[in-house]
Amino acid sequence: MRTFDHSPLYRATVGFERLFDLIDAASRPNFPPYDIEKTGEDRYRISMAVAGFRPEEIEVSQNGSELSVSGKKGQDKAERQLLHQGIAFRDFRQTFRLAAHVKVTAARLENGLLCVDLEREVPEEMKPRKIEIVTADPASVGTAVAEAA
Repeated sequence: MRTFDHSPLYRATVGFERLFDLIDAASRPNFPPYDIEKTGEDRYRISMAVAGFRPEEIEVSQNGSELSVSGKKGQDKAERQLLHQGIAFRDFRQTFRLAAHVKVTAARLENGLLCVDLEREVPEEMKPRKIEIVTADPASVGTAVAEAA
């Protein structure tokens, strides 16, 4: 895996730390594999393949604009002799940056897929609104001009 040292850029720029963090995040390993889909106008779903993990071994948390999904595999009590191990049971941590006003609405685990539903809830005062244009009565405009003179 190739890595790029951003420290010379940090010395020469101010306020671009978030951009460098996003570049670093883009080069991270994709384990476990995941999909991000749009399920509605303001609804999204992250689906992660977490085969072999039980719900108590997975933690989903949101801290501000950061969604964190981590899995810590407990010790397998049954002693098994594997001839081939293709299913990775290693611990993981994935972090997703969420846009403003995106909230986690649900998380469920079924058939080896962890599905995290997200919804953007824009506050009413930030939604676009139509401003009504009022026209002045022609008779009152002439009166207002005469009064101003």
